[in-house]
Amino acid sequence: MSPFFLEPAGLCLAVTAVLGVMLLCRLQGRPGQVGSRAVCVAGLGAGAGLLCGSLFWGLVLFSLSCFLIYATLPGQELLPVDHKAVLITGSDSGFGHALSKYLDQLGFTVFAGVLNEKGPGAEELRRTCSERLSVLQLDITNPAQIKDARSKLVEKLQGRGLWALINNAGVLGYPADGELIPMADYKQCMAVNFFGTVEVTKAFLPLLRISKGRLVNVSSMAGGVPMEKLAAYGSSKAALTMFSAIMRQELSKWGVKVSVIQPGGFQTKIGGSSEMWDKMEKNILDNLSPDVVDDYGRDYILAYRNVLRLISSVSSPDLSPVLRDIQHAVSAKSPLPFYSPGKFSYLCFCIVSFFPTGVFDYLNKRMLGSRDLPRAVRVLHRKSNST
Repeated sequence: MSPFFLEPAGLCLAVTAVLGVMLLCRLQGRPGQVGSRAVCVAGLGAGAGLLCGSLFWGLVLFSLSCFLIYATLPGQELLPVDHKAVLITGSDSGFGHALSKYLDQLGFTVFAGVLNEKGPGAEELRRTCSERLSVLQLDITNPAQIKDARSKLVEKLQGRGLWALINNAGVLGYPADGELIPMADYKQCMAVNFFGTVEVTKAFLPLLRISKGRLVNVSSMAGGVPMEKLAAYGSSKAALTMFSAIMRQELSKWGVKVSVIQPGGFQTKIGGSSEMWDKMEKNILDNLSPDVVDDYGRDYILAYRNVLRLISSVSSPDLSPVLRDIQHAVSAKSPLPFYSPGKFSYLCFCIVSFFPTGVFDYLNKRMLGSRDLPRAVRVLHRKSNST
């Protein structure tokens, strides 16, 4: 190999090493998936160079990616809490419940919106949190309750603005093939996950504009990554993600920063109880025509609850990555527009965004492994194999 090549290649390798070390040092202590995001972007840069068949250009693009990431990473400076007021919807359980406790411990004035102000989740918040926390009855699909909650919040703030609105309330529905999900379930997911969030946002935005605060919407990985059996849930979360992106641009002129949280799999109570599963399972069967039931097969439909068990088994019981990311979105001087806490969540977004669709479909099938097939499909396979 000629010295002409070795000298620039060696120099590029040295620069790459230096930039890589600098990037790793700066990534220490970063929120959520910032580290994974940086690795993915840098890896894509190197991969693009290698696809060109050149190690030299692979190193050049990797170095350039490291430099751009290093230069554009958000600062870690957090603003003082100073009893800033935050409103969190869906605080009965799951992320909202844990977040209400977490932000209360950090010194925020927390307004915890709950679906049932007399339920066990609300009572636990009253019992375990400081006197700064207030529980508000807030069904986000009920305009009267939204208006009442706003009045109570304004009264307690006494002229101060609301620093952060965290739209967390959401429903999952029963995982099933999109053809089989009842229209009522599609409408419920949109009513809670999208329209309810929009209505709450519109009601409290004037208070956010006073404080030049934060709007934080909790979406889902399913809102950006197509996941089987989640057509209703994923579609509603995709709508919420797009709404958040547009509001981020529109509200920037007011000094309000908007972030969307897209968690991966975490163990919350959004899937519901066994009694709810029985009810939703019966609802699906009652709303299907006999020919559709015959095509899919009752055994295939009754196996849907295994999807809920699988989701729970692969989900993380540790909610702290989500809590830390939301804290960063609320408190950082320069919050990120998108957060994706959870194992492999950002990698999934990268695959969906940058790779051919066929690659994602192939990887998805490989990860899911062998799955049950609808009755009519099984019959066709048996016939084709016998001929």
